[in-house]
Amino acid sequence: MTIRVLLADDQALLRSAFRVLVDSEPDMEVVGEASDGAEAVELARAERADVVLMDIRMPGTDGLAATRLITADPALAHVRVVMLTTFEVDEYVVQSLRAGASGFLGKGSEPEELLNAIRVAAGGEALLSPAATKGLIARFLAQGNGAQDEGRDPARSERLGSLTGREREVLVQVAGGHSNDEIAERLEVSPLTVKTHVNRAMAKLGARDRAQLVVIAYESGLVRPRVD
Repeated sequence: MTIRVLLADDQALLRSAFRVLVDSEPDMEVVGEASDGAEAVELARAERADVVLMDIRMPGTDGLAATRLITADPALAHVRVVMLTTFEVDEYVVQSLRAGASGFLGKGSEPEELLNAIRVAAGGEALLSPAATKGLIARFLAQGNGAQDEGRDPARSERLGSLTGREREVLVQVAGGHSNDEIAERLEVSPLTVKTHVNRAMAKLGARDRAQLVVIAYESGLVRPRVD
C-alpha cells in the first residue's frame, strides 16, 4: 500500500526538496502541498492523506492549530502528523504532542530519518519512544511551564478515574518509558496482557499512541516529573 503524504510548509523550496525525496520511494507519494495550516487541514481531507509533514511555525493558521484541527476531526482519525521544526525542543513541541502529533523531526534530519519517520507514523506508532517523550515532558513540566499551557486537556485527567487499578499501574510504567516486555516482567504478567491494558487505557483516555499516554500521565499529575 502506498503511503499518501501531505507537505505543509510555508517555504516552497523545502516543500520541493521533500517532494523529490518522498516521491523517490516506491512505497510513498506526495498527494498535496500546503503553505499554511488551514490549507493543510483542507488538503488532508480532500486528498485522503495518511501522513502530514507539518511545519510548526507558518503564517496564519500555524502547524500547532492545524494539528489540533486534524486530530479533533473523527473523519481524519487515520491521519498522522509529524511536526517539522528548525529549533530546539520547546513549548511548541510539547503542545504538538499534547495535540496528538506522532512526533517531531528537525528539518536538518538525514533523508533516511525523514523517510523512516513517515513509515513509522503511517504504521500508527509514535515517532518518539515513550522514554524520549518521558524525558521531554518531565523537563518541560519541571521548569514550571505546564500550568499555563493552553494545550492541556482537563477532560483527559478526569477520565483517569475510568481506568482500572491495573490499567493505571500499566500507565505509570508506560510513563516510565518501559516497553511492553519490560512492564510484563515487572508486573509478572504476559506481554499480551500488558498490550491489552495499554490499548484499553488509550481508548479510555483518547490517546492516539503510547507517547501521548506519557503526556497524559504527566500533565494529569499521575506521574510527577523528576529532575536529575
